[in-house]
Amino acid sequence: MNLPKYPLASSDRMMTFEFVSEGPKGLIHKLVRFQPTNLKSIYNLAFGDKDHTTGEIDDATISNNEDSEKVLATVVATVYAFTDKYPDLWIYATGSTKSRTRLYRMGITKYLSEVSEDFEVLGERNDDWETFQKDVEYEGFLVRRKNK
Repeated sequence: MNLPKYPLASSDRMMTFEFVSEGPKGLIHKLVRFQPTNLKSIYNLAFGDKDHTTGEIDDATISNNEDSEKVLATVVATVYAFTDKYPDLWIYATGSTKSRTRLYRMGITKYLSEVSEDFEVLGERNDDWETFQKDVEYEGFLVRRKNK
């Protein structure tokens, strides 16, 4: 994806990334964290605003900083960085609300041809997984870097 992205800072293990959203609401610090799940080889992608008090992710805040495409492109850049280091791991992602999950689905759909060159993309529907398809409502997503 040749879209503008924000500069990223990451942990040595590429598990946590931080960047700053810039827009009409000012500078908003964002966090992306890849967290192990109880399933082997699957990591959860957690994303949201950085809570300055706790340093943790606040995924309930709606920033509306008018840069959603740049923010999503930056999150995708973290997925590339994470899978560069851990190419055999799956990444699970879902929104904290139905509308956010829909936003993620729309982003995947918009860039599906590009994303599919590098990643296997699955959608979760009715507690089952299928190859991601446009115009299908999913509850979550799994992606893994393709072996080249």
